[in-house]
This record gives sequence, C-alpha cells and structure tokens, in this order.
Amino acid sequence: MIATQAEALVLRKWPVHEADEIVSLFTRSYGRIRGVAKAAAKSRRRFGGALEPMTFVSATYVEKPKQDLVRLDACEVIASPLSDPVNYARAAALAFYAEVLEEAMPDHDPHEAAFRLTLAVLDHTRGNGIWMPVTYFALWITRLLGWMPSLTHCTVCGQPFGAGPAWFQPQSDGLVCSRDKTASSRILAAESLVLARRIFHSPIAAFAEEEWPAGRAADLRRFAIQALERHLERRLHAGIALAKLGGQ
Repeated sequence: MIATQAEALVLRKWPVHEADEIVSLFTRSYGRIRGVAKAAAKSRRRFGGALEPMTFVSATYVEKPKQDLVRLDACEVIASPLSDPVNYARAAALAFYAEVLEEAMPDHDPHEAAFRLTLAVLDHTRGNGIWMPVTYFALWITRLLGWMPSLTHCTVCGQPFGAGPAWFQPQSDGLVCSRDKTASSRILAAESLVLARRIFHSPIAAFAEEEWPAGRAADLRRFAIQALERHLERRLHAGIALAKLGGQ
C-alpha cells in the first residue's frame, strides 16, 4: 500500500453504505481520484466540513494495488467556500466549477494549470459577484482543454473578424464571419471578443474592480459553456442554473 498526502479540491461526494462516503478529488499532483471516506458522515474529527464541494484541502489517502478507489483517511481544510455566505448565485458558480472539473478531468492525469485556475477563480467568487470569475473560468478551462477555437479568424473562410462581431452555433465548433453565418447562428458581440482576448492576456485580478452585471459578456459565457457541453456530450446542470440567473 502507498500512503500519499496531496493538495486537492473536493469535487463531489455521495453516500455509500450507512456512514461511508465516496469522494471525488482533483489533486494538484495526481489528477482526479476517487476514494472512500470511512464513517465520514459520523467522524467530525477526521473530516468535519472538509468534504464540501470546492473545499481546498490537504488530503491523506492510501492506494491499494488493483483497486480504483483509494482509502481517504483524512482531509485538512486549507480554504473553505463556507467561510463566506453561500447564496444561490454563489452556490451555482461553485457547482459549475466542480461539475466541469468532475466531467472534464481524466483520472490520474495532473493538470497544474487547471488547478491554479480554479484556485484563482475561487478567490474571486464572493457574494453575488459571480459573473467575472465564472466568465474567466469558462473561457480559460475551455482553452486549457484544447477546445477554444480562434477568436480572430473565421473557421470557414479564414477572414479576420477585425473590429466586428462573430457568430457561433451550439452544434458546431468555431466562430464564423457574417458571410458564413446561418439563420440559426448566434452573435458574439465585438466587445465580447475584445474582452475574451483581454482575459487570455491578463490575470483574473486585473478584472476585479470592473463592473460585472449578469448581462455583461452573457454571449461569451454562452459560447464557452456550449463548447464545453458539446465536447463533454452532455448538458451541464450548473450551466442551466446560471442561465436561470440571467447569465447566459
């Protein structure tokens, strides 16, 4: 048996047997793993509130040969989302991060950039001010996964967008120009394209003082979330919740 201690983000948990829980963790050094937390529903000494989704923890676990699930022995909280009030909007944002990572990150495949991205957006997801970090995360995780198309040229004809808008479709990859759009295409405003390029060249802190009502860059979030859903081949439940809040 191999004992390991690793920084991790809790993605999901679900009960098994009477008091045990299966926990999905996205670790910094070892990628996504799943483990059994024995008596987690009863043992506050070992786990307490450390298994809530999007809690940043130091996890101690044991791997056994030829077993998919590790034995999760303890989790020490480094940072908890419960340290700030959790309203519906913030809960939807946290659920969005967790769901994307749970669905997109392969088992035992570390992704340092995605891990650091998530820590950064968690630091800026406060109260009702969720739209900037959600936008930043949606764009960057799509790019890190290799699913972000060119934001400067038409996928079909190669024409540059210049200072104008672009168009996209939920069923197709890429952005197209006005000549190649179809009746079902949705517009991505010129200011949203400019914002996307800024996001890819700036740390998240550079946007912290800007006003981000739900309507700002809603088309950009829709574009990124639809790209994620297309490649994951499923709807994101948290994406639906964000849309109901007026953010798409």
